[in-house]
Amino acid sequence: MTRTSAPVDAPGTGAWEGLVTTALLGTDRRTPPGTAPGQDAPVALLDAAAVETVRRRAGLRPARAAQRPRPAPADGRPPLPAAAARRLAMLLADRPGASAGGRRGTAPDLMELLPQWLAAANARGFAPPPQVLPALLDAARGRTDLRPAALEFAGPRALWLARLNPDWRFALRSAPGGGAAPPPVADDDRTRQVWQEGLFAERVALLSALRSGDPAAARELLATTWATERAEDRLMFLDSLRTGLGPDDEPFLEQALSDRSRNVRATAAELLSALPGSALAARMAVRAAACVAIDHTRGSGAAGTAPTPTIVVEAPHECDPDMERDGVVPKAPAGRGERSWWFGQLVEAAPLGTWSRRLGGRTPREIVALPVADDWQGELHAAWCRAAVRQGDAEWSRALLGEPSAPEAGGPGAVSLAERAKLLGTLGAAERAEWVAGFIAAHGLSEAFQLLGVCAVPWAPPLGRAVVDALNIARDAGSYPWSFSGVMGLAERCLDPSESGRLDALLAVPDEPEDASPGAGGYWAEAFQRLVTTLRLRAAMIEELGPAKPITPA
Repeated sequence: MTRTSAPVDAPGTGAWEGLVTTALLGTDRRTPPGTAPGQDAPVALLDAAAVETVRRRAGLRPARAAQRPRPAPADGRPPLPAAAARRLAMLLADRPGASAGGRRGTAPDLMELLPQWLAAANARGFAPPPQVLPALLDAARGRTDLRPAALEFAGPRALWLARLNPDWRFALRSAPGGGAAPPPVADDDRTRQVWQEGLFAERVALLSALRSGDPAAARELLATTWATERAEDRLMFLDSLRTGLGPDDEPFLEQALSDRSRNVRATAAELLSALPGSALAARMAVRAAACVAIDHTRGSGAAGTAPTPTIVVEAPHECDPDMERDGVVPKAPAGRGERSWWFGQLVEAAPLGTWSRRLGGRTPREIVALPVADDWQGELHAAWCRAAVRQGDAEWSRALLGEPSAPEAGGPGAVSLAERAKLLGTLGAAERAEWVAGFIAAHGLSEAFQLLGVCAVPWAPPLGRAVVDALNIARDAGSYPWSFSGVMGLAERCLDPSESGRLDALLAVPDEPEDASPGAGGYWAEAFQRLVTTLRLRAAMIEELGPAKPITPA
């Protein structure tokens, strides 16, 4: 049957959908734009489809050329030594993967050495080779723990690249003010303009920069717009006052205790409680002291037994509005009693000097040694731990830590291992390492992982020796080797490279006791071989970077 309808031109847009429709209808009924019906129409359709295919694959419609990006900023730091640059490329090229059977083998985990390499390079003030910046940003994208050191090392060119590649935008978010430099502190007009008109990130960067150089000026600038800021912004701005926190901040923080946002009130109360001389700290001291007393009659009923001074606790019976204003959260978490919840918050916020006056002039060590009646010891000691960490009180931390060889240090006690790790953070690096070394010597490695994580790197010689000795003891005892893999991984990153010579005797496969885990000896030999190889690699890394820059006295 002969078709009589006249051909109709396809839409002149050249869109792919129009060409598909033309192909389905046939060129005798519909022709490509600008083509007459006839023998040439099918060829024109194929040509138009080829052109449209190229356009689709190109991904962009023809348009005016975009403005060229500005040249990357200069990096005035000295370049890496050639050997160190090659080492960095090797570290960035490494990709961790599970080996057969889940065993790591004897090869070092290069990606785990990258944070240490970056710290050493930053300490020496080197600039990266431009060609490694993409790989460095990709590594930092995948590992948030790398970002601060990686971006410091990458320098200004990392921000330049991040503006061109959406995958690296995290670098702009991580940089104060989105990578924009705050105005000079001395430029009052520019400072006021940025504070009044700038983006939120720019304002945070400005406030942080001011706070580092002139805390009072930063606080006064914040006060000018405080009443009109959004609650979430007030919280971020208030958090910046942690830098340079001092007594002069108290009036502003006291005002923030009446803020309409609960989170702002809680942050203000936390900051005030870190100022032992503040009015809030004094109020908390009165409340906490009213809950704790010494009972001198305990034990006097037994024949021939002298009374034992004992701490007794009477927790608050209510959380009144004044307590709430001072930062006490009234609703207890699930599984916690309300009275113990309120009591812990009061003790945590009270200045630690309160307790010597309240408890007969005793020292922190004497106070911690006192028995506590009615199962309140755990709650009281945990609150004292939080107070010691918040107030950075080393004397109280030592008292709560106790002797590392004490029996309760190795298991459940008044102070948990997590709390001990936080307390150790208030001590100097040498004292911290000495305490943890004593703990390991007395209790072994099974409970030491959290404590090792707060020790300075590289580990001090006494701590390094304690770890190696404990690993050797576990090896000779035929202990289940995989339970020590976490500590072994820490040792690879934290043990002083000079310790590698002491480990040569541990590289042989030991004789396995009858009750040892099958294959344990081979695993231990493999793990020690990897440890030695990693330590020697770390030594080579540091040597390639050269000596650290001397610290110039202020």
